[in-house]
Amino acid sequence: MNSIRTTLKKRILIIDGAMGTMIQRHQLSETDFRGERFQDWKSDLKGNNDLLSLTQPSIIENIHLQYLQAGADIIETNTFNSQRISLADYHMEELAYELNVAAAKIAKQAVLKSGKIAWVAGAMGPMNKTLSLSPDVNNPGFRSLTFDDAVAAYYEQVAGLIDGGVDVLLIETIFDTLNAKAAIVAIKKYFQQHPASEKEIMISGTITDASGRTLSGQVLEAFYISMMHAQPLSIGLNCALGAKEMRPHIEELSHLANCFVSAYPNAGLPNAMGEYDEQPYETAHFLEDWAAEGFVNIVGGCCGTTPEHIQHIAESVKNITPRPLPIMEQES
Repeated sequence: MNSIRTTLKKRILIIDGAMGTMIQRHQLSETDFRGERFQDWKSDLKGNNDLLSLTQPSIIENIHLQYLQAGADIIETNTFNSQRISLADYHMEELAYELNVAAAKIAKQAVLKSGKIAWVAGAMGPMNKTLSLSPDVNNPGFRSLTFDDAVAAYYEQVAGLIDGGVDVLLIETIFDTLNAKAAIVAIKKYFQQHPASEKEIMISGTITDASGRTLSGQVLEAFYISMMHAQPLSIGLNCALGAKEMRPHIEELSHLANCFVSAYPNAGLPNAMGEYDEQPYETAHFLEDWAAEGFVNIVGGCCGTTPEHIQHIAESVKNITPRPLPIMEQES
């Protein structure tokens, strides 16, 4: 099996679509989320999608399989919130490591069943607390989280993902660069202590509005510069925006980046009901344009996208040459 880096130089790779959108299709009840093991848990568990890796593993595996069959080359583990900071909402901090191991194993099993050559990306979300901003408008210096606590939580997540067998680590949906730096520190620390386990790192940020900035206030170029010390396999954007709104930012990033560029936008912007109306062929049309312009190396979908979206995207870009790396990277 070629390395993901080698394959990226040959063709555009497809990353999967939304996990949450697919889980919602199952209309699971509180009882479904709890399963047998957590039927007496002290707090509500409905909405804790990551827990389904333990209580409904067949559903998660089937979603992975649908994306693989649709053409995905990279599937993300069901671990967006699987660190103890976010899991505290459900009083499940102690399950962090176990959830990551289980989710990684489910994704690897899905790849095996599909018979495809594909890579499992260990998904590391942004946490539900921010290091750069105060949650208290009357106390701008207050933080509900310390940098060391964030590093420790991410370190535990990395350990679980690696032990579960992921192929790459994906720090995604970054709205606060400081949180992402905590994830990078955790990853680097883990690899220093376990050098035989070293994996490539993918990084994906979120531009939250038309200003072209992250939630913590960085413009795209500043975000890119802040992340490049990690020497990632790829850097890109996901979530928050639909492809139409994301285009100028991806074009800018394609000119800045000396690594591969990824893009997985939402299925347009949400409607008044919070749902996504953009059809698969529409999303695919936007991403085909980006590919033809030479902006991208990895494309896929975020909120509101489905296997149908991924299938259309895969078909649209399969014969397009990937964005070439800058000469400095090719020579290194």
